Amino acid sequence: MTAGRTFYRNATLIDGTGAAPVADAVVTAADGVIGYAGPAAGAPAPAPGDTVHDLGGRTLLPGFIDAHVHFGIGDSRQILFNNVEIPRSLHAFETAERMRRTLEAGVTTARDLGGTDAGFRTAQQRGLLSGPRLSLALRLVSHTGGHADFTLPTGVDLHACGGNSISEIADSVQEARVAARRLMRDGADVIKVCATGGVSSPSDTPDDEGLTVEEIAAMAAEAARHGGRPIAAHAQGAAGIRNAVRGGAASIEHGYLVDDEGIDLMLEHGAYLVPTLATFDFEDRVHLMTEKAVRTKRALAERTFERVSEAVRRGVKVAMGTDAGISPHGRNLAELGHLTRVGLSPMEAITAATRNAAELLGLADRVGTVRAGMLADLVVCEGDPLADIALPADPDNIVLVVQGGRTVKDTWG
Repeated sequence: MTAGRTFYRNATLIDGTGAAPVADAVVTAADGVIGYAGPAAGAPAPAPGDTVHDLGGRTLLPGFIDAHVHFGIGDSRQILFNNVEIPRSLHAFETAERMRRTLEAGVTTARDLGGTDAGFRTAQQRGLLSGPRLSLALRLVSHTGGHADFTLPTGVDLHACGGNSISEIADSVQEARVAARRLMRDGADVIKVCATGGVSSPSDTPDDEGLTVEEIAAMAAEAARHGGRPIAAHAQGAAGIRNAVRGGAASIEHGYLVDDEGIDLMLEHGAYLVPTLATFDFEDRVHLMTEKAVRTKRALAERTFERVSEAVRRGVKVAMGTDAGISPHGRNLAELGHLTRVGLSPMEAITAATRNAAELLGLADRVGTVRAGMLADLVVCEGDPLADIALPADPDNIVLVVQGGRTVKDTWG
């Protein structure tokens, strides 16, 4: 009999696979790994030295995964102005604080798609800071005048003025290949490409095309030559979405104006959609946005929900991402409610934020589901999120967070 196990019992288990909830469930963990997850009737008995937590009927879920965050930024103006007014030491502390709040909100794994360097990943792994385990893009690859070119109308490039640049500029197939090599050299887990313009970029719009099919394909080929890393494509307009999928993107980030041909391509290639719908809940944050961003976002909203709903209806795979930094940090699970607005059931929304996101990040053998042999990433929520998907959005309702078997938040006892 293994000693030193932790038992979580008297819980309703939503295991992240999409299976029906298990009432009166037990989950055990030892050495950071789940040993048993299922009905109490089949659970092992506690032994001397084991710790037992009675969850009082609360809901136990996998640690959630946010597939699109930007911990290095607090709002869209910080992207534009590159944090140049903030000392690098202060920026590091602010980034760490955003990571902590996100973890305590129930997100145990996150994919940062630009603005956070590899040191934060190492610090989290070593226990020097408390935050989600990280998959990193480091910087965004864009063409001159594209989404990640933050040169102001005056000609001043704030990303050449120190600060914490999130940009890689590439204007040819060869430059795109070199950009991919630089990112891999610097420790990127994923290559982030800008296939369209964007809401927050100063020089283009969501409908503008970004990197070409050939440039994206060159980066995908270069990544494949060096152990394989997925391509995540910032893509909002229809033409750029098609270009990204044809170039080999594993995920379409945002996908606001995806057309029927784009949906066909995503289904054919198995590309994921990470719709970041929380960014449309912004009216209380207009003071943190440029006038262009506010105007563009308002104009996009209705059409976005129509087109993303159509992609969902036709069966495009969805993984949860919030674009936190543009949307608020620490309230990531509000995205679950937005996903139900575009046609996912509450269970499907939870699965998008657990199993699906783990599959997209290449981590499905370790996280995303509560099963024997998986890392013990666990979240306990007050109430039943299947009856009220808004419950997890309030961090106060996330009363227990366990990451790799270590309790990082406990407010229910």
